[in-house]
Amino acid sequence: MQVSFCGVGDSSVSENPFTPKASVIRYWNKEIRSQISPDHFLLSKVSPLSAVDSASFSKLAAQNDLASRLPSFCSSAKLFCFPDLSPSLEKHSKDVNFAEYANKNFSNYGTDRLSGVDSFRNYSENDNVIVDSFRRYSRDSAGHKDQFANYASESNVVDQRFNTYGAAATGGAGNFNNYNREVNNPNLQFTSYSDDANGRGQTFTQYTENANAGNGQTFTNYGKNGNGAPNEFSSYGKGANVVGSGFSNYGELANGANDTFTSYGFDSNVPLNTFKGYGDGGNAAVEKFSSYRDQSNVGDDSFQSYAKNSNSAKVNFNNYGQSFNEGTDKFTGYGQGATGQTVDFKIYGKNTTFKDYAKKGVTFSRYNVTSAGTSQVMTASGNVVNKWVEPGKFFREKMLKRGTVMPMPDIKDKMPERSFLPRTISSKLPFSSSKIAELKQIFHAGDNSSLESMMLDALKECERAPSRGETKRCVGSAEDMIDFATSVLGRNVELRTTENVNGSKQNIKIGNVRGINGGKVTKSVSCHQSLYPYLLYYCHSVPKVRVYEADILDPNSREKINHGVAICHLDTSDWSSGHGAFLALGSGPGRIEVCHWIFQNDMTWTIADS
Repeated sequence: MQVSFCGVGDSSVSENPFTPKASVIRYWNKEIRSQISPDHFLLSKVSPLSAVDSASFSKLAAQNDLASRLPSFCSSAKLFCFPDLSPSLEKHSKDVNFAEYANKNFSNYGTDRLSGVDSFRNYSENDNVIVDSFRRYSRDSAGHKDQFANYASESNVVDQRFNTYGAAATGGAGNFNNYNREVNNPNLQFTSYSDDANGRGQTFTQYTENANAGNGQTFTNYGKNGNGAPNEFSSYGKGANVVGSGFSNYGELANGANDTFTSYGFDSNVPLNTFKGYGDGGNAAVEKFSSYRDQSNVGDDSFQSYAKNSNSAKVNFNNYGQSFNEGTDKFTGYGQGATGQTVDFKIYGKNTTFKDYAKKGVTFSRYNVTSAGTSQVMTASGNVVNKWVEPGKFFREKMLKRGTVMPMPDIKDKMPERSFLPRTISSKLPFSSSKIAELKQIFHAGDNSSLESMMLDALKECERAPSRGETKRCVGSAEDMIDFATSVLGRNVELRTTENVNGSKQNIKIGNVRGINGGKVTKSVSCHQSLYPYLLYYCHSVPKVRVYEADILDPNSREKINHGVAICHLDTSDWSSGHGAFLALGSGPGRIEVCHWIFQNDMTWTIADS
């Protein structure tokens, strides 16, 4: 039996009455009074599962057995799941050149190799979800060279691990070029990297350049017990956005280490770098940091037990932390117990804490330079904006007037495409950080994997206590979203979103503007995507907002290219003084209103205009 639902979009739609989409249509018609048919935008997010598959997977969820059918479930329900690694490729006895390779598990790769070159080109490139694992890579090799070019570049979520990379190797070299460039969510782990190596050089060029988010760049036991091993990081994290790096036991007990960090964290936004046990107990090490975190915005660096108990170490920090907006640096146990060390800081940024550091052999030149933070750029509208907040990301309410020319930020949705789950399935799945072990089992997430981190981040944000005046809920089904919106606004509601992404990253001209509720202060529920295996929205309502719709025009041709939705927050008194809006617009909490566009695939609900 087929039931027809008319008026959805521009044509009639026929649905099996037992599909998730048919269920949502019935639910909308029951709960929403302002529209006869459900919003086409919301329906596009509904699960594509057939009636049979929906019932089958619902039964498996009730039996806690979805994990046994995960690949089929992810594919049919249009979810974001990590691929299971392919069977291991064991040893390679000859030189190899891999091209167009992805999602592989390499064990004992290059182990005990004598000379030769292994090359990976276009490895895991331009893909959505990448899971790669290299175990015992080039371990105990001699004179063996490894080359990675364009490794996982322009991919979305990347989970890659190198265990015992180059450990106990003699000579040879490893080169990573364009490693994870423009990746959205990198999770990279190097364990026992060059541990006990002798004279083996490692080079990272353009490492995670222009990457976005992710805190999983971890180097453990890097160069520990090494001998004369030069390591060079060039253009590490350049232009990256909120990317964290961790170096533990770096160069510990090494002899004659020679490490160079050039353009490390340059031009990045909120970098988080941790060096723990760096060069401790080393002998005659030379460490160079040139242009470290130069021109970056905020961020937090921590150096713990740096060169502690070392002998004749030379450490040179040149142009450290010359940020537009200084972050926080913490040095604890720096050079403590060392003998004959030379530590030189030149052009050092401010807002720094030094504790228990060696009082001798440490030189500071031009410390706390006050000129940092003064460089600004001018927007098309003539406003002065801090360089490190994307122009147009935040703006004042007065900009929403016909004829205004202003920059529009990149409003494109960078998250992987996913669908809601039917409530018959989502209600049967655990949704709590305390249940992470069960969630890892269901979605095949490894320990310390990107997927585990991704789920925990989303869950903790959902579990966070609401701010003053905020009402919030995370929703994983269309029915749950309808319930939350109507619980806040009543049943006479409308859903609004920006029509398309035209105008992104360019100047636009404002056309006709209409204030919702006559431009008066109104209630609204805004819903923003969270990264999770199924489509998950963080929906919240905050007090004192005005919502606008505006035609967006090409400033040259004056033709309409988009129809945008913007929300203006009138009460910013509880916002942090370091919020990007105040960096961009000046002023501070509670002193100005702040507006922003509703980005692609986000939405806002309001009471329907009469």
